[in-house]
Amino acid sequence: MGLEIVLNDITEGAKADVRRINEEADSVSDLIIGEARQASKEALGSRLAEVEEKLEQQRQQILSSANLEVKRIVLNKRKALLDQVYDQALEQVKNLPADKNEKYLKALIEANEKDGHRIYSNKGSEKIVKKLSSLEYGGNISCIGGVVIENKEGTVRLDFTFDLMLKSSYDKSLKSISDILNG
Repeated sequence: MGLEIVLNDITEGAKADVRRINEEADSVSDLIIGEARQASKEALGSRLAEVEEKLEQQRQQILSSANLEVKRIVLNKRKALLDQVYDQALEQVKNLPADKNEKYLKALIEANEKDGHRIYSNKGSEKIVKKLSSLEYGGNISCIGGVVIENKEGTVRLDFTFDLMLKSSYDKSLKSISDILNG
């Protein structure tokens, strides 16, 4: 019996050691699993924050692109309208009644004749310009109306053609629209 008691004590001691080792192993594994879960949550949170940040950046980029596209569309529509108005104005100037054409030419000549020696006009306005101006008539130029006044040396030409006036007005309007759209 003594041997049985010793054997029983050894067995009980071994079982206690196994239980203690298992408990320690469970405790350590629970700790490791807890740390892994925490690290996983932190990594997931960090990754989620990165994804949210990238999504916000993409959203901003899409909004900026959409705004730019809207500005382009508006600019193109306004330019098309401006082109149409320009073409209509050009036609109206080409078809000015003779009395209005003479009135405009007279105003241009009176305001600018003192600066020149020669005057040019289109073929249709030649007679009127010769009648209204004391300057030497230099010949015909290709334009829809108006005059060009030149100094004696021919080095300075003042362009008062209706073409240039319309084009300048058109360009200013186009620049103004562009400035507004581009902030």
